[in-house]
Parts: sequence; structure tokens; C-alpha cells
Amino acid sequence: MSATEGSLLVVSAHAGDFVWRAGGAIALAAQRGLRAVVVCLSYGERGESARAWREGHSLEEIKAIREDEAKKAASSLGAEIRFLDAGDYPLVESPELVDRLVRVYRELSPSVVLTHALADPYNGDHPAAARMALQARVLAQAIGYDAPGEPLGAPPVFCFEPHQPEQCDFKPDVLLDITEAFDRKREAMECLPAQRHMWDYYTDLARRRGVQLKRNAGPNLGLPHDTMAEAYVRLYPQVTAHLA
Repeated sequence: MSATEGSLLVVSAHAGDFVWRAGGAIALAAQRGLRAVVVCLSYGERGESARAWREGHSLEEIKAIREDEAKKAASSLGAEIRFLDAGDYPLVESPELVDRLVRVYRELSPSVVLTHALADPYNGDHPAAARMALQARVLAQAIGYDAPGEPLGAPPVFCFEPHQPEQCDFKPDVLLDITEAFDRKREAMECLPAQRHMWDYYTDLARRRGVQLKRNAGPNLGLPHDTMAEAYVRLYPQVTAHLA
């Protein structure tokens, strides 16, 4: 993507998901001059803020803590961030929430969309977010849908890697080299002390995916030993004039 090709939209169920799973992609997009916008459907206040609950904070205090953390993380990555405050555990799918996403699609006309995998037996909020992101994409394409802006084109959608990929039937078909952006991703991760246990997990995962990226790229590219990567699944077919 070039800087003239629109924007990157990330639909995240909770306030931290976009950092762990797509922080490298976001940082790379921003570095290339693309507008990167993260939409957090919830703050992850009930299910992903255990440390804050143990410290005795109230629900509203936890929301404020998570919002502040996520804003700092997004800033580190070079992204804008919006919060829909739809609640978590459970994140309830609704026509109203889908409509709000439609309006985001119409406003941004994104070139690329990143969201969760469609299966996750450990966390129903994640596939719920993905389903709403996909439904909103379809509705935003419909010329007769009552929302401001022009009908959406057909931005490709990539599902980022869940925390338990084997149990989520996650079989990546895209490996993204985030080596040059990993320091920014790590900085963003460290903006989220509510989930400190994730910092090293996703650093190790990026290193493992980097090994796989080098293996699939072949030896002639001269990729560095410490290549870091993120894994994605592309939902819709790639349209191309030649195979590569």
C-alpha cells in the first residue's frame, strides 16, 4: 500500500488486542504515511483487566485506566484510536453496534481491514467482533444502506493471530515482516501494564513467526537472523493480474 491508497482500519474487541496481534502491521502502515485507525469495541474492563480488579478499582476507574493505556499504545504505533464502549464479557452483537461500524467504514474508506479470527473457544468476544466487522463491511458496500458517505469498495480483510491459534483453527497464509517496526510494537505493548504477562509471550511469538517467514521466503533474500513477523489469514481472494 502507498500513502495514497486510503487507510488501515483495525477492529479490536478489547483495548489491548490490537497491540498484541497487529501492532507491527499498524506501525508499518503509519511509517509509510497511511492513516491507521483502531476501533476498540470495548475497554476489556471486565474480562481483561484482572490486575486492576485485584487492586480494588471500580468499573469506571478500570475503563479509564484501560482507555489511557490504549491511547498511549496507539500513539506509540502512530495510530488514531476510538472507543465504542460496548461492554465486554460478553461483547453483545447488535444492529446498533454494526451500524456504528458501517459509519466508520464509510467515513474512512479503508484500503485494508484487520480484525479477529472467526473462531475462539476461549473468548467469545473476539469472534463476535470479527462477525460485526465483516457484517459492517458488507452493509457499507450496499448503495441503499442509510449511512453517510459513498458505498464502500472491497477492502481485503486479514484476521490476526489469536492467543491460542491451534484451538482456533488458525492456519496463517500471510506472514508479515515487522522487523523494522518491532521496537515500536514492544514499546506499545509496554504501555499496557494491565496485561504485563503478554509482553514476552508476543515477543516470543513474533520471533517464531519470523523464523517461519524466513523459511518461506527462501535463502536468497538475505533476511536478518532476528527477523520478526506477524501471522494473518486473508478472508477474501487476492485479485491479481499475475501470480507471484
